[in-house]
Amino acid sequence: MEDKRILYVSSEVVPYLAENEVSLMSYDVPKMINDQGCQIRIFMPRYGNINERRHQLHEVIRLSGMNLVVNDLDMPLIIKVASIPKERIQVYFIDNDDYFKRKATFTDEEGVLYPDNDERAIFFAKGVVETVKKLNWVPDIIHVHGWLAGMLPVYMKHFYKDEALFAQTKIVTSVYAQGFEGTLDQGMINKVKFDNIPGDAIADLQTPDYENLIKVSVNHSDAVIIASENLSPSLTKFIESTGKPFLPFAPKEKFAEAYTSFYKNTVL
Repeated sequence: MEDKRILYVSSEVVPYLAENEVSLMSYDVPKMINDQGCQIRIFMPRYGNINERRHQLHEVIRLSGMNLVVNDLDMPLIIKVASIPKERIQVYFIDNDDYFKRKATFTDEEGVLYPDNDERAIFFAKGVVETVKKLNWVPDIIHVHGWLAGMLPVYMKHFYKDEALFAQTKIVTSVYAQGFEGTLDQGMINKVKFDNIPGDAIADLQTPDYENLIKVSVNHSDAVIIASENLSPSLTKFIESTGKPFLPFAPKEKFAEAYTSFYKNTVL
């Protein structure tokens, strides 16, 4: 595993956001792999409730300034970076004032999903890939955590399929029980199809609820990790039915060995 390059793309990461199953694993897994001598990068959105001063975020001018098109609108991409103290791990933050300035992650203070979460997911996926291209840093594995990162496998397999940089890159998606109630914007499928992604590849997005979003993500991944002990039987059954390599849930005290072995023997 030494010197392998692994890109972690997550909707939430400790210590920048509160502890939950996704944010903790999005820290623990990269740290474990970093300790083994691999090269890693972490990408996450720069939500407005992240304290930039406390965490010493700063904008990377050479990476910022690009416009990404989301549903025929030009949206400026801002890249910020910080380091996790003591770990020598760099975290890149995908930012845009329209999508990420608000002082919360996925819902307003009433607990209602933001109506543009679908566009935020598309912007995040494109922002990660465009930034990695600018860095000219070729990952052996891209490991996706959290539903807001779930469009990345779709865009990698279609929108960026001709990028020579990623010709050998494998995508692993961790599936969590932690999702959302209701659905994202009903027009989401058309916003993704706008990027010339075939409708039959994303048919599940006609009803963009949590399970269907995960199904689309899994269908475009090379391997899957069941990251929650209490994952719904329907999602578990779906993952098993795809025929893709998958790692069953591994508890905290065993995940390091299980994930390393899965990377080595199944993905690389």
